[in-house]
Amino acid sequence: MAKVTTGTGDTGYTGLLGDQRVAKYDPRPDTFGTVDEATSALGLARAMTQDSRVKEIIYHIQQELYLLMAELATPPENYEKMGFRVTVAHVQGLEKIEEELKQEVEIPNKFIIPGDTLEGAALDLARTIIRRAERMAVKLLHDAIIENTEVVRYLNRLSDLVFILARYIEVKSTLAQMPE
Repeated sequence: MAKVTTGTGDTGYTGLLGDQRVAKYDPRPDTFGTVDEATSALGLARAMTQDSRVKEIIYHIQQELYLLMAELATPPENYEKMGFRVTVAHVQGLEKIEEELKQEVEIPNKFIIPGDTLEGAALDLARTIIRRAERMAVKLLHDAIIENTEVVRYLNRLSDLVFILARYIEVKSTLAQMPE
């Protein structure tokens, strides 16, 4: 059985991938912790939806976010050894899904007030957390704590995709409720 409580964080420090320990408020754990929040919010949306395609897309995103968190948790001296990377291909994968969904749903040219459906609201919550993680990752990039620009591009595209996914699920929900 996995040991959940280690006690090693009781002094306010956490481990990165390797031997390095940093304060829990350090920008790295703060950022990957925010990505973890987004992953959980996406999990809520996945649990709420009955749409198998949406479930699959969200699950795939959650898996990629674990890769992204691992990259953020890898200090420079272990970066080459660990091999965790968000790549151009990951960003292109998001763009492909985005384009497919936009063929099926019209995105209104106006501000959207979240809450038309539970799934859409959960996705909108996830999107705002992803945007916060993106801002934090930009700071890491600008402060030269991370070097991979694809991390920021990935989070930026992901927030767009999650916005589109929320609209997609809301449109499908509205169509399902229409009388025949």
